[in-house]
Amino acid sequence: MIDKLEYLIALAGERHFGRAADRLGITQPTLSAGIRQLEERLGTTLVNRGSRYRGLTEEGERALAWARRIVDDVRTMREEIHTVRKGLSGHLRIGAVPTSLAIVSRLTAPFHQKHENVTFEVTSQTSTEILAAIENFEIDIALTYVDDERLRKLDTHVLYEEHYCLVTRKGSGFDDRDWVTWEEVATLKLGLLSPTMQNRQILNRHLGAGGRRIRTVTESNSMIALLSQTRLAGIATVMPLRSAAVLGLADPLMAIPITGPDVGYRIGLVTARRELRPPIVAAFWEESRLIVDV
Repeated sequence: MIDKLEYLIALAGERHFGRAADRLGITQPTLSAGIRQLEERLGTTLVNRGSRYRGLTEEGERALAWARRIVDDVRTMREEIHTVRKGLSGHLRIGAVPTSLAIVSRLTAPFHQKHENVTFEVTSQTSTEILAAIENFEIDIALTYVDDERLRKLDTHVLYEEHYCLVTRKGSGFDDRDWVTWEEVATLKLGLLSPTMQNRQILNRHLGAGGRRIRTVTESNSMIALLSQTRLAGIATVMPLRSAAVLGLADPLMAIPITGPDVGYRIGLVTARRELRPPIVAAFWEESRLIVDV
């Protein structure tokens, strides 16, 4: 039964029978037969079929929600039993908003030193994608903005406050400056994160205050791409001060704190609220809370 539920989850994720079969490492006929067996077991049609996949029925959407929960509970049970026998091991799936990616290693490195049989998968996601991924049991834990009403049904723990700096090339006219204002930054040609990112919405509020126009030359969902453009294309970007420090910007790049005003937004850990957490998630959550300075 569990394998059939995994078939349904894969099909809903890929929205294509062939790709879902490849993801599962089975043949397409095996996948189709498994879905039909699940439908027979539940006594209803789960998938709208035609010449190609046409989505799930209403019953299929309900079954998918249960399938995700059941499969994750089985995974949790297996991990807990394995932990009792052989100690903590397994795979931890972490989502992170782009501005916090550089910080993830501050959490995973000490955890891996203590639990060497744990592996990690880290993905860059928007705050909206993180919320959906946690609710759908596609990731285990995340780093994101915690001052978000959408997180009220999840467990959160504040790690640090995000402040911002201008990243530009030496020789751009700011070499002797200890700080710059948002108004000054708004006059520059900028590379910024994509408009769908919460960080970009934050920057728009401060850079565009008073009706100022922002000259955005490049947009990306990757801070690394923006730093590369800043280094080679002569534009500037805005990133969290903490991330700039972790990355250790090299010549000719330099980071200058932005004030006027000095604004901050809280970044923290987020995970599903549940009675029994998977052992890896529980351990990572508790040990990360003990880290004083990330």
